[in-house]
Amino acid sequence: MRLEPLNPWWHDDRWHMRDPHLSRLEAAEYRWRPGWLDRLSLVPPSLNFVLGPRQVGKTTGLKMLIRELVEGGADPRSVAYVDCDLIVDLRELRSTLTRLPARVDKVILDEVTGLEYWWRVVRGLIDGGFLARRAVVVSGSSSVRVRRYSESFVGRRGMGRDVEVLPLSFREFADVRGYGPSGLEAAFEEYLSVGGFPRSVNGDPSFEEEVPDQIDREVARAGRSARIARQVIYQVVEKAPSALSYNSIAREIGVSHVTVREYLELLEDLFVVGVAYWRSGGRISFRKEKKVFFRDPMIPSALLGPRGEVGEDALCEWVVQEHLLRRYGEVYYYRDGYEVDAVAGDLRVEVKCGRARRRYPRGVTVLSREDLPYFLYEIGV
Repeated sequence: MRLEPLNPWWHDDRWHMRDPHLSRLEAAEYRWRPGWLDRLSLVPPSLNFVLGPRQVGKTTGLKMLIRELVEGGADPRSVAYVDCDLIVDLRELRSTLTRLPARVDKVILDEVTGLEYWWRVVRGLIDGGFLARRAVVVSGSSSVRVRRYSESFVGRRGMGRDVEVLPLSFREFADVRGYGPSGLEAAFEEYLSVGGFPRSVNGDPSFEEEVPDQIDREVARAGRSARIARQVIYQVVEKAPSALSYNSIAREIGVSHVTVREYLELLEDLFVVGVAYWRSGGRISFRKEKKVFFRDPMIPSALLGPRGEVGEDALCEWVVQEHLLRRYGEVYYYRDGYEVDAVAGDLRVEVKCGRARRRYPRGVTVLSREDLPYFLYEIGV
């Protein structure tokens, strides 16, 4: 691969005016600088992992970072960008990286996790010295493909960090769209429909239509059946917001419970769903029924299409579970005589879009439909 066409800032001061990602950003009605850029370490040696779903803005953010570095006085030829979707195999990846100019001290490998065994090349080039004295940013759409091999990079990360790039949270959405404190209820109505992906936030009508195909392609790249993945997703929506078991889905679609577990793990890896396991005190059960939630409110409606609508009770519960996951890094649920939809940190939250029909023990926060915008905004993610 020739690097010059992918790195126009090496020879063109006005490159950003012709860059497709930055041009689309400039033309968008709603624009924002993603905060995750500030969490990256660009001081060599560093190996950063930037992970998030497709179309969440990783590439655009990295292009913004390059522009900031160059305009901030960095030598344009010290920053190298490699679009790994264009890399055919590991041999080409290795060849491209070993031909980096000597003055390059910041290397961005965009969507490298789509290449099987990419980590062997990166680890070998760190050990061989080609990347050891550089700041490297590895981006990808699959968390497991990085975390599965993270121990291979023990002692090789330097000051590098792990950064998750997710669709806008409700607070971010409300701020970007310019809603004030008095407009949070209207913002929440819109957020439930639009979600937080940049193109969706900006009203691109084609984006929601593309989401199912994008997920199908990611599932296929992992060597799995898009058809089975869709069947699992439909069952999650149909059974929501109730807790479910692998067996209950397996019976409906005619596969084994092991297959269901593997597909849910894959969808979790691709940032499509999250899983809340049962927890009581310090005890967590991975065998009991679990609650599966979607990580952006637009995803389930995009996947269902004309098959049906998502129930509001489920949608509200999923949004709360997702925001608590972001805030605390983990989220669970509890059920034993009564149910608590989300348990995280010191919070125990039950979501009731309708009227609560029973009293809950002290310490359980019961959120009505009207409470949700204010609760989510105050979480601060």
